[in-house]
Amino acid sequence: MSYQKIIITGNLGRDPEMRYLPSGQAVTSFSVAVNESYTNANGEKVKKTIWFRVTAWGKQAEICNQYLKKGSQVLVDGRMSADPSTGGPKVWTKQDGTVGSSFEVTAATVRFLSTRGDDNEGGPVAGGGGMGMAELPPEDDIPF
Repeated sequence: MSYQKIIITGNLGRDPEMRYLPSGQAVTSFSVAVNESYTNANGEKVKKTIWFRVTAWGKQAEICNQYLKKGSQVLVDGRMSADPSTGGPKVWTKQDGTVGSSFEVTAATVRFLSTRGDDNEGGPVAGGGGMGMAELPPEDDIPF
């Protein structure tokens, strides 16, 4: 039996989008920015952001749509969903002709780390960690 799991902590890049399938099942999608910083060989501080597109289903989808918003900090526990044609991340051509890609995650659990009163200030992170807020780009630069 095969098994894979991914856990990410980051901030929503825009408000969630919910829809209902013809069966009546709710599906909510949202983008999560995960920041990483390190010092390179030249001693320079390097920051990079990795984007994940998260899909939540059923009652969890409805709750995510109701309570999450752009900037909300979340912990997502789920599994990677590969592009069926390549087995890798989803790849597409942007309007400006450059290539974009995203890592797709199907959520098993979404934990809200921001409180309602945070107003995008970032809430406590489960287990300490001190991740803080992701630096969110203008909405036009979010890859999906």
